[in-house]
Amino acid sequence: MLGEIALYSFVLLVLTGAFLAMFFNASSAHEVYHGSYKALDGVSVTAAYSSVLHISFDIPAGLLVRQMHHWASLVFVAAIVMHLARIFFTAAYRSPREINWIIGVTLLILVMGNGFLGYSIGGDVLSEAGVRIAYAILLSIPIFGQWLAFVFFGGVVPSDVMIPRMYALHIFLVPALIAILIAVHLSIIWRQKHTNYPGAGRTDQTIVGSRLWPSYALKSFGLCFIVFGVVAFMGAFVQINPVWIYGPATPTAILGNAQPDWYLGWIEGALRLFPGVSVHVGGFFVPEIFFPGVVFPALIFLFLYLYPFLDRWFNFHTARPHNVLLLPYQQPFNTALGCAVFVMLLVVFFAGSDDVIAIATGTLVGDIRTLLRILFFVAPAVSFLLAYSACALVRHHHARRVHRQAESQPAIIVGSN
Repeated sequence: MLGEIALYSFVLLVLTGAFLAMFFNASSAHEVYHGSYKALDGVSVTAAYSSVLHISFDIPAGLLVRQMHHWASLVFVAAIVMHLARIFFTAAYRSPREINWIIGVTLLILVMGNGFLGYSIGGDVLSEAGVRIAYAILLSIPIFGQWLAFVFFGGVVPSDVMIPRMYALHIFLVPALIAILIAVHLSIIWRQKHTNYPGAGRTDQTIVGSRLWPSYALKSFGLCFIVFGVVAFMGAFVQINPVWIYGPATPTAILGNAQPDWYLGWIEGALRLFPGVSVHVGGFFVPEIFFPGVVFPALIFLFLYLYPFLDRWFNFHTARPHNVLLLPYQQPFNTALGCAVFVMLLVVFFAGSDDVIAIATGTLVGDIRTLLRILFFVAPAVSFLLAYSACALVRHHHARRVHRQAESQPAIIVGSN
């Protein structure tokens, strides 16, 4: 029920976001802060940053709701990632469910983008550092880069229209697209039904499941309350994004050990790992940030979009309905490839924290980065071989067990009187 966790996280995001929107001032205009947080009294801040402090310290339950909103966004992304992983490793993307797989990957992109927009509108020094990175990535795109930077950020960062534009995207356009895709996703599931794990009486021509009411509905409602309760607990007791500690944004400031939210850590790591190589193509200058910031994520998501069709072509799957899932050991190449890609992204993810790792281990950042560059190529290959070997071993043991069970069955002699 990972999909349900994502759905209820989205519902919680809408509820908490509606509360926060009543008090948030999406303005880049500067003002002198005179609020409850005395450490910043008399400091020039943006109206957006001032309103975040007002929500956190002056609005009853404001800090609780704000932290619940942030935690719900992280749970939302995590649930989608885990849901896609479950679908990938059980081949649930096969016909006739390719469209729902494409919708799921698109949802992941939209949710990641909206999460970035959400923590970028606070007007604090950490969020503006992330905006400057995104601005540089957009500018690196040949031909269209400057136009895209103008559309999203209003020109040079920081600009007076940057926060209002990102806020409009964050609360109107992107959530509407997410809601539409979720509705389409659920409609297709309603029509096609859930897949089945292998078992007695389960074939590609039959689908076995629980009734919608009362068993499935009650289980789903219970999960909804659990998701709300866990997020409320984290919002109450686990601090996240304390912008008053970071301080207001300034164009030249950056925090030490600055890190993005976890779902963007792999892009940050790619920017750090990729060598400084720039090229000239057709009279256009392509800076080094374009390859890890644009090409690498584009290749990852293109791979995800195309994989159901690549799997059908290379494994000769037919277009007939596949309602029974494959267990990971039953498809060793698919499982090994998924593990290799995951490990590759994990290495890049840790590269986004190479400075933190260097401080924690007392080593040089350059040495950590060199090691991670080696692991970027070696670790996926090793994980592929290990996963493939493990799947082959499990298949062998399963085949032997089935063979022994067949031999232990008493022989049936058919004769005539």
